[in-house]
Amino acid sequence: MAATPTQGTIRLPVKDEHGCFNIRLESIGGYGANIAGKMLAEAGVLYQGLNGSNFSSYGSEKKGSPVKSFIRFAEPDTPIRVSSPIEEPHIVCIFHEALIRTQPVVDGLRPGGVVIVNTRKRPEEIRQMLGVDDVTIGTFDATTIAVETGSRVNMAVLGAIARAAEFLDPEAIKALITDTFSKKYPHTVPGNLRCFDRGYAEIEFQSFGPSAEEGSARTRRSAAAYGYLNMPIGGVIPNPGNMAVKDLSASRQGFLPEFDREKCIDCAQCDMVCPDYCFVWEQGVDKRGRPAMVLKGINYQYCKGCLKCVEACPVDALREMREQDGYADAHTVRHDHLLVVGR
Repeated sequence: MAATPTQGTIRLPVKDEHGCFNIRLESIGGYGANIAGKMLAEAGVLYQGLNGSNFSSYGSEKKGSPVKSFIRFAEPDTPIRVSSPIEEPHIVCIFHEALIRTQPVVDGLRPGGVVIVNTRKRPEEIRQMLGVDDVTIGTFDATTIAVETGSRVNMAVLGAIARAAEFLDPEAIKALITDTFSKKYPHTVPGNLRCFDRGYAEIEFQSFGPSAEEGSARTRRSAAAYGYLNMPIGGVIPNPGNMAVKDLSASRQGFLPEFDREKCIDCAQCDMVCPDYCFVWEQGVDKRGRPAMVLKGINYQYCKGCLKCVEACPVDALREMREQDGYADAHTVRHDHLLVVGR
């Protein structure tokens, strides 16, 4: 059951002009950012007596779509009178490091703010990728934690946020996890709690001071890949499909297909089941010396890790593997599009 709220005893460490502490979750569909935001707000309001609000912003409800979740907390005697998206957060949580390449994830981050990233990289490496200063960066491998505990990335993220936002009681969040999942999915409670505890314990923080250089990433605004200066005549993008400028690598949840050219028989079974046009072909000769289309490899920019190709391959030329840092970039094969806009 819910813990007794501690009305009037909690004070926020920092507040904006409206008296609120702001958290923004940057994710993509499938990682559970929406439910994580709801649970975080519920834990603060129902279990700790804070005032709070939460809502999410997303397009089509499908795996791979960008998702933002916004959480505001205020002290018990401070009403929340703002309901707009959070543009100047105190904490930003990035559910996959690939979002750093494709989304303006740290726009508006307040000086001295905290950035939490699901990654295998160290905080210094992430700071260089983000180009921010006067910030505390926390990194941890939430994907591995989720796989090893049989849970989801969002449970590990909740643990990391509880560590970063010290006014949040981790025991209150754990009580909410137990109450939420024990009703319909009691078998998931132990794994979810282990995932939360490991996220809380394993995140590594490092603080970076302000820099004298002008123009940090938090003040930049994103620009569209195509505009009036570089759009093809007639406004038609002549690439196959409509995903030429998309990077779906953030949709992968720890696994991707590994391609073995020696075993491949170019049967195209993988290409027929792939929903994202990942496989790259070229004119060549088959193993008997006859002219044929030959599979060159996988463009991992478009691969969201559904692994349908692994199931379809009749000769085990494609196998499931744990994604390793840098593997996709090193082994990707680019499409020969008329326009190529990628990483």
